[in-house]
Amino acid sequence: GGLFRTTDGGATWVSITDGKVPLGSTGCVAVADSDPNVIYLGTGSDDVRSNVSTGRGMYKTTDGGQTWKFIGLYNAGQIGSVRIHPTNPNIVWVSAQGDAFKSNAERGVFKTTDGGQTWRKVLFVSDQVGAMDVELQPGDPNVVYAWMSRLERKPWTIISGSRDAGFYKSTDGGEHFTKIANG
Repeated sequence: GGLFRTTDGGATWVSITDGKVPLGSTGCVAVADSDPNVIYLGTGSDDVRSNVSTGRGMYKTTDGGQTWKFIGLYNAGQIGSVRIHPTNPNIVWVSAQGDAFKSNAERGVFKTTDGGQTWRKVLFVSDQVGAMDVELQPGDPNVVYAWMSRLERKPWTIISGSRDAGFYKSTDGGEHFTKIANG
């Protein structure tokens, strides 16, 4: 597990998180377009099926992976996507599915404007509905889309989907969201 990098078109790969990030379960990774040394890593298997490896928050590097720092959202469980503002690597949106095995409040869409020093929950439906994905509209990072759904792993089944879930849209950089009910 963990994160690997290639510098020769995929002929060889080198781990850049071994011994630096205390778990190998990775849900997503994003490299800042405006500064390729800034990388955000969301932990936790984002595909909850028969086997699940629980995540433990977000990690960040500002030196291309030489060093990593834990930056919060420890109980967000499975982090399925991270999106970085195209010109400001300190503005980041994260979709957190939450604890894969039980209800918890640390789920939904989170946003930071200070590079992960603090996180605000900007979209929350319930303690059972998490954010599966968050996307920025190309060319306009003020338009943010989020997919919310319930996904819970039980010993005998998987609960997948709910009427409370759905697609949401923001036109103010993810500060406020509206459920998309048609179209």
